[in-house]
Amino acid sequence: MSTAVPERPAELPGEQDGGAAVAAAEPIRPALPRGLGRCAGWIGALTVCQAALMVGLGLLITGPAHILWPLAAEDRVNEAFVRMRTGTLTTLSSIASEAGNTETVIAVTLVSCLCLLLVPRLPRWRQAAFLALAVSLQSLVFLVITVAVDRHRPEVHRLDGSLPTSSYTSGHTGAATAIYGGLAVLAVSRLRGPWRIVVGCVLCALPLLVGVARLYRGMHHPTDVVGGLVNGSLSLLIVGRALLMDARVAARPATPEPAQAPTPAADRPRRTPGHAAVILNPTVTGRTDRDALRRVLEHHGHHAPVFIETTADDPGGGQAADAVRDGAALVVVCGGDGTVRAAADALAGGDVPLALVPCGTGNLLARNLGLPLAPADALDAALRGTAHRVDLGRIEGDDLAPTHFAAMSGAGLDAAMVQRANANDRAKSLLGWPAYVIAVLQVLRTPRTALSVRLDGAPALRRTARMVLVGNIGTVQGGLTLLPSAQPDDGRLDLLILDPRGIGGWLAAVRTLLRPGTTASPARSGPDAREPRHDEGGTPVEFFTFRRAEITFDAPQPRELDGDPVTAGRHLTAEVRPGALTMLLPAREK
Repeated sequence: MSTAVPERPAELPGEQDGGAAVAAAEPIRPALPRGLGRCAGWIGALTVCQAALMVGLGLLITGPAHILWPLAAEDRVNEAFVRMRTGTLTTLSSIASEAGNTETVIAVTLVSCLCLLLVPRLPRWRQAAFLALAVSLQSLVFLVITVAVDRHRPEVHRLDGSLPTSSYTSGHTGAATAIYGGLAVLAVSRLRGPWRIVVGCVLCALPLLVGVARLYRGMHHPTDVVGGLVNGSLSLLIVGRALLMDARVAARPATPEPAQAPTPAADRPRRTPGHAAVILNPTVTGRTDRDALRRVLEHHGHHAPVFIETTADDPGGGQAADAVRDGAALVVVCGGDGTVRAAADALAGGDVPLALVPCGTGNLLARNLGLPLAPADALDAALRGTAHRVDLGRIEGDDLAPTHFAAMSGAGLDAAMVQRANANDRAKSLLGWPAYVIAVLQVLRTPRTALSVRLDGAPALRRTARMVLVGNIGTVQGGLTLLPSAQPDDGRLDLLILDPRGIGGWLAAVRTLLRPGTTASPARSGPDAREPRHDEGGTPVEFFTFRRAEITFDAPQPRELDGDPVTAGRHLTAEVRPGALTMLLPAREK
């Protein structure tokens, strides 16, 4: 059963609410994450191994292997850099070298950690600890190496002064690898849009530039720079594996809030203006998010909103139905596409508006409706907009009870990808929607199947396909449009049949999906509809629009609804319910 928790502004001790005393809330006592001791032991043990490995390599380089190629040619490399020196290159090398200087690295680390803790609505403690620990452990291993391995600096004119430490390894390069490489990991995993790759590549290039600058300035042998890169990378790998990917390190669950006594059915109020219910998925919504949403609601006149958590057994449908019965004039849904689907299924056909707050991994519906992806911004944009009627898809099949979907439903490759991505919640949490890209690469060999498709009562079409996708919206993560004609309020659903054969077929499919202006064909009837259009040289991608589709596969297929796997089966019947859901949307999205 869901738990309804009324949110209210902070009150002074002894204040009264409706004649009842309000008890002061107990102070929140921070608790250490579970698995922290195991994590620290893991990091410590592997750091010792890292130090032993780096020291062993250093002793090998300065000992028996120093007469072997390519180590024997290192002096000639340093001399070649000396001959290359010009005024401009010397200035540029000084700038690049400063990027790995101790003071610079400390400053960048501190600023980055403070930004991770203070800028986001929820402090990124794990990511901040990742950066700080990676830089610190790299420095610790570096000090151990310089004590254990004595190597003189190159016998060339050096442009910098140096501490009396060993030339092996390059401390500048190692520190730059730890901090800028760590920032690259966070950029690629947390940022959205095409710039994330550009930012990641630029950050990864900085340690290489620092290493080249140290060689140019005569401060290290080539193997010293390589050793610095390896030392910094190992620190990132060890700390990242322990803090960012180990599921055993998790925050302790918060103390559950007391539930209100249920209101008797006879006393449940009619719809009350300003009464809002916020249905939230607690696995993706924290206390800070709740406070931000409450402030936005109060700013728009929705005072004392009721926050209701979803559960594993009820992902949002029961909570939405209860909220309407309890007189809610607005239902705010805070979660991913699965939470939105469950709530929309309960609200279908009614006139209580839904405000969408995207907090999941894919957030397909929010992206297609043009809502901001920041939760508080999305809610503010919705409340500033007006009520719009959007379509829902109604779907059923063998071992699949009738229900609704708001974004997409699929079978075959699409569903296999969803199952693979959902099986690794850690990857989804760390990477976000790119986890689906990795998953689809893992299931590309999903076998094709034969199927029949009957659209709007027309004769059945015979096809083979790797994936069948039915959509109310068309664009997925990364801005890729799979259903170019799909609109959430056009009174139709769209169908994609994907069946590429070989490398050429996949290239043709990608070219079709990326081609601007591609449109779908309406559901056809007549003699031509009986002709199979898919043979060994057939079309790898087909689009259709329809109001009702009956799809029968020759063999059971994996299936999914709005990003949630459902039982495999052979039959799907999908039909549009025009304007079934009332949503608050910015005016320009009408």
